[in-house]
Amino acid sequence: MVRIASILAAVLLAGTVAGAHLQQAAAPTAADVQSAIDKLGNFEYAIRTEAAKVVRRAAADVAVPVLVASVRKHKDEYVRYRALTLLAGFGGPSAATVMSEVKGDPNDRVRMVAYAWFEHNPDQAQLPALIEAFARERSEFVRPALTRALAAQSKDTRARDVLAPLVLRGDDFFRGSTIEALGDYGGAFALPDIVSVAQKDGPLQVDAITAIGRIGDTSQGNVLVALQKTVPAHRQPAVVAALCLLGRACTETEEYLRQTIVFTATNNGFQPLLRGAVHGLAMLATRDKPASWKALMDAGIAAKEGETRDAIALGVGLVALRRPDLVLSALESRKDVDAAIELVKDAFETLAEDFEEERFYVFVRRAYYAAAPDSPRRRIAEALMVKLEF
Repeated sequence: MVRIASILAAVLLAGTVAGAHLQQAAAPTAADVQSAIDKLGNFEYAIRTEAAKVVRRAAADVAVPVLVASVRKHKDEYVRYRALTLLAGFGGPSAATVMSEVKGDPNDRVRMVAYAWFEHNPDQAQLPALIEAFARERSEFVRPALTRALAAQSKDTRARDVLAPLVLRGDDFFRGSTIEALGDYGGAFALPDIVSVAQKDGPLQVDAITAIGRIGDTSQGNVLVALQKTVPAHRQPAVVAALCLLGRACTETEEYLRQTIVFTATNNGFQPLLRGAVHGLAMLATRDKPASWKALMDAGIAAKEGETRDAIALGVGLVALRRPDLVLSALESRKDVDAAIELVKDAFETLAEDFEEERFYVFVRRAYYAAAPDSPRRRIAEALMVKLEF
């Protein structure tokens, strides 16, 4: 693997590749953008990647109108999806208008992006249409995004009335996405039903335990303490991480999870417990627990390949997509930057979450522009852009 110092040296010799491509922000014309958009569905990865770079380099007033037109009328449905994802990265009123137009689109991928947009850009005026769509949406790829869009507005009783019954009713896959969304958005109104799910052995138990911790109602601590006595070993990490989120024994919990992930990553036959430890560390990392984030990164870098690395990379990727700020902060303090970025790259390839990855890219590019020249933050942002090819 090429060392990051070598990467940056090559970048500087070439006139800073990433910096140069950022400085050319206004260079692509509308014709360049259109040509690039037409290549977003190319079978060759390198061609698709370069095409997306061209679009991202264009000024908003050049790229956005072409992206809007492509979403509305391009003959290739995959290109429409990728154009909508890139449009989300630019944001603004045009993006909001198009997202509203396509939220009922026949293309599953397009609908998924639209609902993901409304999760991160809640609009109360859109809520009735989202509720109406929810009643008929059955796609297993789309419904979780729509669920999260509703959960983002769960302070509104109309959204609550739709989501609350689904903790206990329906297909487990959709119930799990509902419980997760309610945990992420503080759905305390559904807490009694979530607790009842947590108290039952089954595929949704970890989802419910995690949600209890994320909702943060400290009165539920005794529920989790009781569960410590009954849940199987591979679910213990979720319980103790949830207790930490309620303010109990965080120092001990982070050390237990660190030791668990080191042991399970270096000994065969403990994959369920490894995945549990990854989940527990990710729970805490996203809530600003730096020791957990470091332990997760350390274990992922140490695991060179195979099922163990894949499991840890998944956790790293989920944290990175939820909290890109943590990635930049962590990389600034690490000496093994190249290996850490490679881990993030592997994570994104495993997850293949185009919309959330685009949000990550936007965050990193903005961080690059905001950082002082030659600062650690700018160097890390530049290295990410080189390695992740955006």
